[in-house]
Amino acid sequence: METSVQKKIWLSSPHMGGTEQNYVQEAFETNWIAPLGPNVSGFESDIEEFIGNNVHVACLSSGTGAIHLALELLGVGLGDEVLCQSFTFAATANPITYLGAKPVFIDSERDTWNLSPELLEQAIKERIQAGKKPKAIMAVHLYGMPYKIDEVMAISEIYGIPVIEDSAEALGSMYKGRACGSFGDLAILSFNGNKIITTSGGGALLCKDEETKQKAVFLATQARDNAPHYQHSHIGYNYRMSNVLAGIGRGQMEVLSERVAARRDNYLFYRESLHGIQEIEFLEEPIGYHSNRWLSCILTPSFEVRENIRLALSQENIESRPLWKPMHLQPVFEDTIRYTNGVSEDLFNRGLCLPSGSNLEQEDLLRITNIIKNLLR
Repeated sequence: METSVQKKIWLSSPHMGGTEQNYVQEAFETNWIAPLGPNVSGFESDIEEFIGNNVHVACLSSGTGAIHLALELLGVGLGDEVLCQSFTFAATANPITYLGAKPVFIDSERDTWNLSPELLEQAIKERIQAGKKPKAIMAVHLYGMPYKIDEVMAISEIYGIPVIEDSAEALGSMYKGRACGSFGDLAILSFNGNKIITTSGGGALLCKDEETKQKAVFLATQARDNAPHYQHSHIGYNYRMSNVLAGIGRGQMEVLSERVAARRDNYLFYRESLHGIQEIEFLEEPIGYHSNRWLSCILTPSFEVRENIRLALSQENIESRPLWKPMHLQPVFEDTIRYTNGVSEDLFNRGLCLPSGSNLEQEDLLRITNIIKNLLR
């Protein structure tokens, strides 16, 4: 006798709004299939309007490429050090190595799970004393929760070290009424398939002025000099977004506010449904913080409880995932300098990301929470 397979529930799947095909179809009808075109400039304008605060946006092929260009624009090069949040995805740290520089990993604080201002300042003082003043600070709004922006920007100003604001997971998040992506000297977004909106693959670099944006665009288009022939005075990259993918992004921007609302509703459902279960903790928003709740995350009492929940969900065809494994624990970065306090390692051991897509249905959320309740009760 055959057993029916339960519907797959993904961690964070793409969610189309319905108008994306109109922009893509226009690209086909006008033969704007090659990179660049009106959808790219339109998508950039849409993001600039949404973020506000006079940002200038360059749409690129990935958020990783945007970090790479941000580091290069800040003059990071061979042998330099970049202070980098350890509790993050590898794409935050990897581009540092592309330029021959070295990451110095900074652990987290418990209020937001992001970069610890105390450890950040300690690291700066010690690296300066060692004759290696860091060239940049890489701070991340993890899972859509803003980092301690006031504290980090104050440290940046005191020591004259620019901040790259990794907002890959934070489009639609706010800090004291201002959009994430508008605080750092440079900022980046990601439109990967699992993000709050997607262009299939893609990202953006957010700059403070048009001149910096144009430098980024120059580097992103193979650094071709202004000449009738192909001439290059700098090393460039093939990082520009295609006009077709930008069309998807234009349609996605039309529903971004709805997507943020849906993901925040997911979080509220989990918190209310699992309220009273002592084994489950949630990351609350500090005063002045507004997270897009890209992923809803829980903390359990132990690694064993976390794994029991993850495996119980997996057995029912539901995808969940441990919190990011800190970069200072990754084999590829085992020899790097790090300033740790045990917070991110503890979060990794006990934390789990629950399904959080904006296309989840009520019955999906009930199915997930019933499994957790039945397991823990």
